[in-house]
Amino acid sequence: MLSGFKQFLLRGNVVDLAVGVVIGAAFGGIVDSLVKDLITPLIGAVGGQPDFSAVAIPVGASKLMIGNFLNAVISFLIKAAAIYFLVVLPINTLIERTRKAPTPADPTTKKCPECFSEIPIQARRCPNCTSVLSGEVSAR
Repeated sequence: MLSGFKQFLLRGNVVDLAVGVVIGAAFGGIVDSLVKDLITPLIGAVGGQPDFSAVAIPVGASKLMIGNFLNAVISFLIKAAAIYFLVVLPINTLIERTRKAPTPADPTTKKCPECFSEIPIQARRCPNCTSVLSGEVSAR
């Protein structure tokens, strides 16, 4: 039972997934810091308020933290764009390049040199004009 668990853990998929999660979490921290420390102050400066993340709308005894919500939305959009442009798009392009085009099927008909009608490739005489065909096989 433990040997199966050991095989599961040592498979490449699990290790790759673990590395991806750790790197994704670190990347998330970087993007959150970028939004909170650089982008939000720039947006706040345009809006006249230096700390945009502190923007709140009072509703009764509580507050709606609009600034924090906008920080989360901006962080999500940056992460989604980074994942799309740095992971999804290159992988899709690579898969498309490696995909082989289907080979065309061998021809089953040929043209009669006399009447130009389509006839079976094995025919030795044209059924339309009854001319005798040479032994050569011509493709469409």
